[in-house]
Amino acid sequence: MELLSWTLEENVAKVTINRPPANALASELITELDSLFDELKDNTEVRVVLLQGEGRFFSAGADIKEFTTVESGEDFAKLSKKGQDVFEKIENFSKPVIAAIHGAALGGGLELAMGCHIRLVGEKAKLGLPELQLGLVPGFAGTQRLPKLVGSAKAAEMLLTSEPISGVEAVKWGLANKAYPEEELFDKARELAVKIAKKSPIAVKATIELLSYTKDDSFYKGVEREASAFGEVFVSEDAKEGIDAFINKREPSFQGK
Repeated sequence: MELLSWTLEENVAKVTINRPPANALASELITELDSLFDELKDNTEVRVVLLQGEGRFFSAGADIKEFTTVESGEDFAKLSKKGQDVFEKIENFSKPVIAAIHGAALGGGLELAMGCHIRLVGEKAKLGLPELQLGLVPGFAGTQRLPKLVGSAKAAEMLLTSEPISGVEAVKWGLANKAYPEEELFDKARELAVKIAKKSPIAVKATIELLSYTKDDSFYKGVEREASAFGEVFVSEDAKEGIDAFINKREPSFQGK
């Protein structure tokens, strides 16, 4: 694997995203995540997965430049569905997955983190779904997971304003479990991972399965609709304007077309 690496210590698999400069979630990275979790699933030495980013960020969003290579709304919807499926695999993974978020988890990066079972954050980390700033919508189940964590009103505010919240605010709203000074984050995340790794793998697996029953049919219908809306919005003139504005670092001018 080129974009992911992992090490094993005390039954904890530390998985590191390394795609400079921002660990953006390109399709290649999503494919590697898919393959790696298949590998970790069958490794009996792995009891907990700790996911973190190399460099300045956990993951500062999707790869916007890659979006310019997608030719149709249908292809864009397929890209959305792929990410949804991988993050669903992580959420239903038989071993606990902890995200240690430093710097930023934005867009697809936050959607990946929301697929994890536990989120620990740096106090000054930025978490948000800024897709509307680009004339797009979240596509990796962000519209469905965010309201379940922070409530529908706060989710609406975050989505419609595109403004991120801090790590401290994320804990307040239920988006993260605990916030730490950034220099302590990874050590604290490891401590928690080791603590959980000492539990019975059989009981842990059963608990994760039971937690999955909190999702009902409307969640999956919403995720399915999100993928199709992702493709529909992508082919709009506003989406082209938003992506171009982002790449050229200018303010977008949306016309509602």
